[in-house]
Amino acid sequence: MLYQQKYFYLCHIPLSAEGMDDVVIVDKAEKSTDFPALYQKYEELRSHACNDDGLYSVIRADDIYVIIRTTSDKRAKENAFEESRASLVTNLEHRVMQNKDQNAQQILRNVHDVELTLS
Repeated sequence: MLYQQKYFYLCHIPLSAEGMDDVVIVDKAEKSTDFPALYQKYEELRSHACNDDGLYSVIRADDIYVIIRTTSDKRAKENAFEESRASLVTNLEHRVMQNKDQNAQQILRNVHDVELTLS
């Protein structure tokens, strides 16, 4: 077994993401001592989706942010997209049902194979 160095990656996934190529690595912590600053940045970036009590809600998010621990930039992007996929679908479904958002409906259909009709 070979030892592989793992890093913490803060990744941004836009709601329109179609795959790992749309994931942006915002920051990277190479040492565990760098993690608190990375986590603070993560909390700040997703704070717009918190209510008055400080509770995060994916349906309020304009963008999805995740922290991934892995060995490379490529793996971080792959893992970030897969980990955020359920949150992306939930957010987009909410936009379709609440706001009749046709753009969100198209993303659901074309990217996530989810058919949700406007009524």
